[in-house]
Amino acid sequence: MQLNADDSKGIGIFGGTFDPVHIGHLRASVELRKTLGLSEMRLIPSANPPHKAQPETNAEHRLAMLQLALANEPGLVADARELHRKGLSYTLDTLTEIRAEIGVETPLCLCIGMDSLIDLNQWHRWRELTDVAHVVAAARPGWHLPQSGEVLEFVQAHRASGEEQLLAQPAGNILIKEITLLPVSATGIRQALQRGESIRYLVPDSVIDYIRQHQLYSDKKDKPQQEIQ
Repeated sequence: MQLNADDSKGIGIFGGTFDPVHIGHLRASVELRKTLGLSEMRLIPSANPPHKAQPETNAEHRLAMLQLALANEPGLVADARELHRKGLSYTLDTLTEIRAEIGVETPLCLCIGMDSLIDLNQWHRWRELTDVAHVVAAARPGWHLPQSGEVLEFVQAHRASGEEQLLAQPAGNILIKEITLLPVSATGIRQALQRGESIRYLVPDSVIDYIRQHQLYSDKKDKPQQEIQ
């Protein structure tokens, strides 16, 4: 079942370092918002991710690139709250803040990758996530859950059969949704820039212009400016 995004007040949350934001992030956000019937998808740059290395690029640049990428996409919004919060960027803290802002009745969907769902028990107070939001795991065809363990038990206890269940209540469900996941990574983009290779069509042109203007990810002395394209 595919729902009309304009008929719902549901809010989606899509987090990441966005270092830099790329078409994989954007396509997944657009597709999830439409498929889940959400009125808004908030992309939230992480300041201090607890499970990843610290971002190479400072918060100001990552937020600016994200804002440029979302400028012409209705329904996708850059949310900078984690960049203004001290300490580690715990997802539960972010969800709790947003829940307090939108009220107790609005559906709230935390959108993550299948790899994150499998490792969910490594997250801070992970069992409490479904107390404040739904969890939506974006998966490629052929995905699979762990054969046993506490994550499997948690998913089975909260498993939703379809998108309509997410809009029927504010929180509490876990949905695994197959979508188009493009094989693009921020790490690969940074490495390409460091080698002086083109990243055109992997990130929006406005982001390419910003990277070039601010000389991000590559040493201008070693990489001619025209190669960053």
